[in-house]
Amino acid sequence: MKSAALLALAALALADPVFAQAGHQHEDAHAGHDEHGDASEPETGERDTSEPSEIAPELPTDHAADGVFSSAEMDAARAQLRREHGGARVATLMLNLAEYQVRSRRDGFRWDGEGWFGGDIHRLVVKTEGELAVGDEVDEAESQIVYSRAISPYFDLQAGVRYDFAPHPTRVYGTIGFEGLAPYWFELDGALFLSERADVLAKLEGYYDQLITQHLILQPRAELQISAQDVPEHEIGSGLSEFELELRLRYEIRRELAPYIGVSWQRKTGDTAKFARRDGERESSTSLVLGVRTWF
Repeated sequence: MKSAALLALAALALADPVFAQAGHQHEDAHAGHDEHGDASEPETGERDTSEPSEIAPELPTDHAADGVFSSAEMDAARAQLRREHGGARVATLMLNLAEYQVRSRRDGFRWDGEGWFGGDIHRLVVKTEGELAVGDEVDEAESQIVYSRAISPYFDLQAGVRYDFAPHPTRVYGTIGFEGLAPYWFELDGALFLSERADVLAKLEGYYDQLITQHLILQPRAELQISAQDVPEHEIGSGLSEFELELRLRYEIRRELAPYIGVSWQRKTGDTAKFARRDGERESSTSLVLGVRTWF
């Protein structure tokens, strides 16, 4: 009997921790459910169904620095902050085209660039473009000085003066135009020109940068030139006088320096083509172009 009693006591001693552990696990499980329920609902037992306010909170006025520095010092510091974050005056010079053209008759050079100084809204812009044949005088050369005003996040309105150095006789034009980024990332540049002799010309240019890689970029480009009347001294006919279709492939060694290769096709139309045939020139020409695009 004593042996049986001892065995029974030993079994109860071994079983007690097991039942105790099971009891603790059961309590922990209920505790977890209770905590989850408290986290999913507010303490009041009711859900917050109120909608967020559409009125923005007022700007804080209790700046700690105002208690240390004078009003004049804080006004000067805030003015400098505005200038450095959006109101800065900066300058940029860019050569979009600086190329050698391999032609069927005489090779030539061509340039197209601009520089500007100003901020995000107001800028002074200087543009220049032209071309010449190797061993000959400059065929075409013009410069523009325009005031540029941002009228939207993507477009600028421009107005100023254009001066043609060549061909002769020289001309001075008043100009109004636009420059900006159209939907689907098309760069557009257009202008209307009025000369001192009441000649009205127009130009529209557009191009698109297609990224093949982060450094290799294919750029199709088109340019149209239009005249409201014949200008015989410059061999320009009324209507669509000339257009260009071009394709360039550039490699950006870095963003500021990108050599390129491409092809350019130019075509004179209407009375402009008649003037060209009269002078023994071709109505159209195709060129292999080698150049560099750079800015700083």
